[in-house]
Amino acid sequence: MFASIPSPSSSVIDLGPLTLRAYGLMIALGVVAGVWLAQKRWAERDGDPDDVASIAMWAVPAGLLGARFYHVLTDWRFDEGWLEPFKIWEGGLGIPGGIAAGVFAAMLIIKKKGLSQPDVFDALVPALPLAQAIGRWGNWFNQELFGGPSDLPWAVEIKPELAAEAGHPDVTTFHPTFLYESLWNIGLMLFLIWLDGKRVIRRGSLIAVYVLGYLTARLWLETVRIDPATDVGGVRINIWMSLIGMAAAGGWLFWKGREVDSGDTGGGVEQVEVAPPGDGVS
Repeated sequence: MFASIPSPSSSVIDLGPLTLRAYGLMIALGVVAGVWLAQKRWAERDGDPDDVASIAMWAVPAGLLGARFYHVLTDWRFDEGWLEPFKIWEGGLGIPGGIAAGVFAAMLIIKKKGLSQPDVFDALVPALPLAQAIGRWGNWFNQELFGGPSDLPWAVEIKPELAAEAGHPDVTTFHPTFLYESLWNIGLMLFLIWLDGKRVIRRGSLIAVYVLGYLTARLWLETVRIDPATDVGGVRINIWMSLIGMAAAGGWLFWKGREVDSGDTGGGVEQVEVAPPGDGVS
């Protein structure tokens, strides 16, 4: 049994003359895994895997910029210097902003390529939590965004100076929120794949399930984390954002997501909508 989870002694990986930032490496590995899964799922729908690569080429950078912008806008302490917001390798990506920017960029490319947006999104969505599950391990290397003190067997060890900065100078082990979120995202990915195969929700609605599932976990994790965060009315801003996002996604699923398309044949590059007898075109 574990006594605790040790943290890496360094946030960089030296490969001879090449030095890699572990945080960036984990994000890159997450992107590679996500693109692979999305291409595999799109090919199963008789789509061209190169379509996914084209979408990722724009959606990934847009997502990173959106995530950084969200972090700077909501949690940045501007007294740390004007260059600090550009040091992305030190951490600081707000996933809600990344999701919004990445999805918007993907929508533009899908429209430009003339693809079916519902089908493409249903193929791509399970890749998002997979990428996040891997990327979150960058926080482990940076020893950041950990939760409150814990003596559980899976508690993560944090450097004394970082623990002191968090207000716990006499504590060495904390809740590994990066691990909690990573495991949740793996489970969410598997659930999305299973749900998509059941064909019980409207095509294109899988992203609402993802948003609802991810923000449910984020809502809880925000109550566990002890890193500094902007408060609104005495509540961490990401808790408010999670509640708003959950309400929007839940509302969409309740009002629209349950309306399974009558012509849904299980996906594909092209879909033909067939109206029930007696219905007119509206």
